[in-house]
Amino acid sequence: MSDMELGDLFALLEKGNDSSPAGEEIETTISEEKPKSSPPKERRTKADEMGEKQRSISISEFFAKNKQLLGFDSPVRALMTTVKEAVDNALDACEEAHILPTILVEIEQIGDERLRVAVQDNGPGIVKSQVPKIFGQLLYGSKFHSLKQSRGQQGIGISAAGMYSQLTTGKPVRITSRIGLEHPAHHFELLLDLQKNRPNVIKDLIVEWEEPHGTRVELEIVGVHKSGRHSVDEYLAQTAVANPHAEIFYVNPKHERMHFPRVSQALPREPKAVQPHPHGIELGLFIKMIRETETKRVGSFLQTEFSRVTPKVAQQACTAAGLDVGKRPSKLSPEEIETLHRELGNIKIMAPSSDSIVPIGEVLMRRGLGRQVNEAEFYVSKSRPPHVYRGNPFVVEAAVAYGGELRGNVETGDMDDLTIAGVSLDPEKTISAALLDLPSFTRKKVADLCDKTGVGTRTRVKNLTAEELESLRRTYNDFVKKEASSSPAQIIRLANRVPLLYQLKACAISRAVMELNWKRYGINQPKGSYPQGPVVIMVHLASVWVPFTSESKEAVAHFPEIIEEVKLCLQECGRELGNYLSRKTKLKAAQERRDIFVRYSSELARALSAITGENVTEINQAIETAMENFTTANYEVEKPVLDDTGEPTVWSDDAEDSDDDSGVKERKKSDSSGDEDGETGDGEEDVTSDVEDSETDDEDSDDTDEGSLFSSKYLNYDDED
Repeated sequence: MSDMELGDLFALLEKGNDSSPAGEEIETTISEEKPKSSPPKERRTKADEMGEKQRSISISEFFAKNKQLLGFDSPVRALMTTVKEAVDNALDACEEAHILPTILVEIEQIGDERLRVAVQDNGPGIVKSQVPKIFGQLLYGSKFHSLKQSRGQQGIGISAAGMYSQLTTGKPVRITSRIGLEHPAHHFELLLDLQKNRPNVIKDLIVEWEEPHGTRVELEIVGVHKSGRHSVDEYLAQTAVANPHAEIFYVNPKHERMHFPRVSQALPREPKAVQPHPHGIELGLFIKMIRETETKRVGSFLQTEFSRVTPKVAQQACTAAGLDVGKRPSKLSPEEIETLHRELGNIKIMAPSSDSIVPIGEVLMRRGLGRQVNEAEFYVSKSRPPHVYRGNPFVVEAAVAYGGELRGNVETGDMDDLTIAGVSLDPEKTISAALLDLPSFTRKKVADLCDKTGVGTRTRVKNLTAEELESLRRTYNDFVKKEASSSPAQIIRLANRVPLLYQLKACAISRAVMELNWKRYGINQPKGSYPQGPVVIMVHLASVWVPFTSESKEAVAHFPEIIEEVKLCLQECGRELGNYLSRKTKLKAAQERRDIFVRYSSELARALSAITGENVTEINQAIETAMENFTTANYEVEKPVLDDTGEPTVWSDDAEDSDDDSGVKERKKSDSSGDEDGETGDGEEDVTSDVEDSETDDEDSDDTDEGSLFSSKYLNYDDED
């Protein structure tokens, strides 16, 4: 009702007090005036109901329901991931404190599919206040915002292992740590509060511990220990290759003791944190950096926020973009920022510094590979100069071992050690069931092996005689050597010195190996597949930020820059391998020609004696000497040069060695268009396409495409060690 209507109503009420007729009229008027009803209540919609259900989710709740993203999707894989995260933390801590790592890994079977995993290191220890957060809070760490090489990146790993332990067994994580002799050892037991993503400390005690410093973590998990390429055994063997300065002791659930001694007594140099490189930086990140910078001038922004940008480079970029170097970054328009980003990428800038990256090094790559691969006849390793993807520097290294006793070298051992090819045979199993644990063995292969050795398939392992066990080892050795020529090459993938055992087909390293034309180097390779033969290919990617495909860190994403560098590094190794195989082929052909010539040398000598009158014996000896000199002089095949420890250090005469363990050589980057092989970026298929749909490897299978580095020679270390 309006103000005017209210005024009229009050006037009528005043008149109604004087006369009744008027009052009746007024009453009629009032009765006709209806009071305003309250607005109808709005009906609840489905959107309202759905909106009330929305709530935030903590990171711990998310990963508790999606633990497969972290590598805990099966008992076998969960065990390997748990050990991996703990060992990675131990190695990082020791290296950061400049301590040569000595690591003990113990796995104890305490029930059906229930294991107790303990990992102990001699690192600097952890201060008391940080222990609960490090082990009981996801996304808590010191490496996420630092651009330097490290094994850990996200602050998830070891706390995720504790979360898996809590989810599967309900048991807390137990941590014992000491930071020095003058400090007490602290023992914690803690659980993870999944709703609030924070630690829940159950015990906090001071305990007696004989170690002067270090950390020990124990977790009780649901897991299964198996042999093969996805096993803890294989992970530790490859870790020893990638970290020759580390010493690892390992006790498996069968109480077998294994020792991986250190190859190098020198620690790798400590990486230094650097700014991102301007080449490859994404536009969105570039805009974010400009909006958040505290610098007052565009030129200062480019020089302080990026590495390798000099005043001259900053001036060139601003001039090309039509900007004044003195302009305030906050005043740049979106169009100006995009132009500056584009022109900065077109300017030639010095390659990124290798200070933030610590490669294994060519020498140590060969030593590590030679220590694990038994007496291969050829070794070569190469390192590429630093490169950039998305502003992050990275270095690719590769090593190749070929031939010799690479496959099937089985140590005989003694009867107390029931092992074949480094795989322990369960004494209670029948021989047919036990042999299925061997790498790449099927029931048909087991039947063939037993048939050749005369051992009954139903014979139990514990009832084997010494002669039968030795016969099995010898026959298996011959069998694997025969299979080597048609078996896929063993591919060892490393990222920041950490082995990648899963998702072979989804990895950029594997794709580069597959796309390379290995036939050019004398290696058999079916179309669209990996090379075949007695070959081990090891590739290491070192970067301040490795682009993994998922949080489980099992495969490298398909960045074109990374794939190209892996190919170029493998091409360098392949050329030397091809030269070796070419010399070997020519030597074999020359020896065959020589043998034919020597076979008829007596007839030739008699004929020449009849013509010249010379002594037949002298002519025959002269012919044989000439043939030997001809073969040696023209087709000599060198053998690897070994260092004082018996490890291979140099292969070919044109391979350059460096005493620098960093392995990064300041040599000019190879031009893709000028590569000798013609395997260059211009002629290859586009590698920028999305990752192809690839089937994930069967994690629980013992069938191997990569083979296994683990060897029984590491069994039975002495307690005194």
